[in-house]
Amino acid sequence: MTRFRLTPTPAQESALLRQCRHARFVWNLALEQWAMWSRGRRSYPPRYIEQARQLTEARAGNGWLRAGSQTVQQQALRDFDQAVANFFAGTHDRPTWRKAGVHEGFRVVGPQARRVERLSRRLARVLIPKVGWVKFRLSRAAPEAKSYRITLDRAGRWHIVFAVIPDSIRGPGTGEVVGLDRGVAVSAALSTGELMQCPGLRPGEARRLLRLQRRFSRAQRGSNRRARVKADIARLKARAADRRKDWVEQISTALARRFDVIRVEDLRIRQMTRSAKGTVENPGRNVRAKAGLNRGILSQGWGMLVERLE
Repeated sequence: MTRFRLTPTPAQESALLRQCRHARFVWNLALEQWAMWSRGRRSYPPRYIEQARQLTEARAGNGWLRAGSQTVQQQALRDFDQAVANFFAGTHDRPTWRKAGVHEGFRVVGPQARRVERLSRRLARVLIPKVGWVKFRLSRAAPEAKSYRITLDRAGRWHIVFAVIPDSIRGPGTGEVVGLDRGVAVSAALSTGELMQCPGLRPGEARRLLRLQRRFSRAQRGSNRRARVKADIARLKARAADRRKDWVEQISTALARRFDVIRVEDLRIRQMTRSAKGTVENPGRNVRAKAGLNRGILSQGWGMLVERLE
């Protein structure tokens, strides 16, 4: 995946949000149809062909849905159909509901995904259905891709993600082998003795985040103040996530170029970071300490590092 920062105008941002709402509505409607089905029923839930026909009927009877791009809405149905197939194949989890403010995005596939023009050394633009030409920053060369996804993160930043598989990095060919151990105090320790630390928020940023979280807990639900504080918290967390991703990319690239074989301890991160709250009947113990440990583990980018190495 190759990601670039979109710079839409206010009018384009409104159009993009409308497309996100349409894609989310279609996905959730398809999920509701699928969730109503249970084993033992004679009829099966509708698949993509039938749902696409139903979408055409829905667009004819609803002007707000017809105002959006049919390509985007049909692609949401295709994505859901693929998610169901992946679930039954055992390769992915069960499809879940998409929520406003969390799952903001849509995908464009086919000839429309190739409508990308370079404007300058640092700027390009893409023709998004029902939105128009939207500029994005060229932090690297734009790839030739058959599809892309438009996303909005919780920090309010728009991105375009092209679906391309990056070229593998060749090893040195010397047969060098290294072991990698992951931890909380030290993010990555190599068998060569090298210690690597994943960057996070600086001390001043961490103190500001704590103040914002306290302010957020006191703010009234639905108030403008609460929304502003929530956005400030999201921007700080996005800054930490960006630093973590950048560190993972640099470390994984450097290791792939230095060693032919990289051996990593097999850790089940999902099980390790489960909540310790327990239930009402069986409440957990040391919940606060376990929550802090979970945050420490997730802030080190363990899973992302192994994924990028692979």
